[in-house]
Amino acid sequence: MLRVGLTGGIGSGKSAVAARLVELGAVLVDADQVAREVVAPGTEGLAEIVATFSSAVLDADGALDRAALGALVFSDEAARRRLEAITHPRVRARTAELVAAAAPDAIVVNDVPLLVEVGLAPTYHLVVVVQTAVPTRLERLTRDRGMDRAEAERRIAAQADDARRRAVADVVVTNDGSLAALHAAVDALWRGRLQPYEHNLRQRRVASPAARGDAAEVDASWPEQYARVAARIRHALAPADLRIDHIGATAVPGLATDDVIDVQLAVPSLADADGPLAERLAGAGFPRVPGHWWDDPRPAGRGRWEKRLHGSADPGRPVRLHVRAVDSPGWRYALLMRDHLRADPDRRATYLLLKRDLVDSAPHVGDSGTARDPWFDEEYLRAEQWAAQTGWRP
Repeated sequence: MLRVGLTGGIGSGKSAVAARLVELGAVLVDADQVAREVVAPGTEGLAEIVATFSSAVLDADGALDRAALGALVFSDEAARRRLEAITHPRVRARTAELVAAAAPDAIVVNDVPLLVEVGLAPTYHLVVVVQTAVPTRLERLTRDRGMDRAEAERRIAAQADDARRRAVADVVVTNDGSLAALHAAVDALWRGRLQPYEHNLRQRRVASPAARGDAAEVDASWPEQYARVAARIRHALAPADLRIDHIGATAVPGLATDDVIDVQLAVPSLADADGPLAERLAGAGFPRVPGHWWDDPRPAGRGRWEKRLHGSADPGRPVRLHVRAVDSPGWRYALLMRDHLRADPDRRATYLLLKRDLVDSAPHVGDSGTARDPWFDEEYLRAEQWAAQTGWRP
């Protein structure tokens, strides 16, 4: 099933987004509700809290007095960690139960206010952040929740800021307008990305690439997008600690190219790329591309450099995941060419002109490695000279 993490600062309207997703058919797991459930009267969680912090944290009806408990742990780091050791495992276990109960084709949305702070982003196929201007949030908190302004400001300051949330966000839903506008944005996300992503994930199918524009562009967020992809791959393959690298044109700053993130995963041997590893990647949203795949060697005429190729099931984030044996010629070549182009502005400019000429003369082969063979053979020799002169190592 597709697992979506939903978060946003207090007063951002995250609950309105969650409600709309439920109306569209999503299964909602509300972290705040689960956190209350595992410490409800009669639960083992509440009994352990009382045993740890005394009955002073109970109200007159025997339920947890959250204000009293908060006063005990707010400024006491050790106390807060003891509380988390009681509640967090229970929240995780109950969340897992709710997710497991969902249908195999469900889109499960986890509403997690502290998703960023706790570092949960890599555990989801997609992270949606609801973002709203701070003045608007302050107005909502004072008007709708009756907070005084100082308390609202304190609550906002205690959470991650917008920059930290954007760093983990695959989708940012802006909620500075009307409810109708918010619903329209959520509906478009549901139809255009979440539903096709779920279908592709269930079918273990790479998303069809979007139609290409007239010209390649530079996107300064490519490294940040790569970091999110790599974090998901790393989480999916844990506890294995395999090397993951950003390669290809999107890994070279300032180089205009197609909006596809190329990632290289190093495995001990290609036999290790099959079986459980391939299935873990597919479950994380990176299914294998059918067929046999290889790289043309440099210089030409040395046979083929075999690899495995995976792609992204997410229609909104094209990815090519090249799985190569560590220390193999293809693995080394991808890193060498990336680093050489990063280090030499003149070679970047030459490569960019070549690519534009190829697209202008024959758009249908603009991405063909064969069409660029002569230039790449020469560039490979230049890169090897640069590596020898600088002492470069992959």
